[in-house]
Amino acid sequence: MQRIANLLAVKDGQVLLLQKPRRGWYVAPGGKMEIGESIYEAALREFHEETNVTAHNAFLKGVFTMIIKSGEEIVDEWMLYTFMSRDIEGEPYVETREGIISWQSIEAINTLPMAEGDRSNLLFAALNKGVQYGTFEYTEEFELIKQTIQVSVE
Repeated sequence: MQRIANLLAVKDGQVLLLQKPRRGWYVAPGGKMEIGESIYEAALREFHEETNVTAHNAFLKGVFTMIIKSGEEIVDEWMLYTFMSRDIEGEPYVETREGIISWQSIEAINTLPMAEGDRSNLLFAALNKGVQYGTFEYTEEFELIKQTIQVSVE
């Protein structure tokens, strides 16, 4: 099972997002974890590699199971660990091979093109206390079939 860690930087009511070239969808910068790497290390590393920005004091905001189905058959599954940081330094790239990096208002998450699970995940991370957990089931075309979400607050 693939493990993915991403990080949402929030500053002055805006979030730093990456627009992927394939679908034009926005995502929080992140990527695949390396063998032996913690989810925290992966989130910080991937965020820096994709944005040129260093995140400090990151904290976990979500743990998700992502499932792709063809009919009733599961054809892919991965885990997604989402972190957030309000303490960042550096100037982001404008564009990399991964896509276009830009600051967007938190409210824009409601309307930007993205996977619906990501929309739910990123809005929660930017606006709410606690940690969100869930499972998102998609078709092979990334249409949301079903979501199950739980939240814990300390």
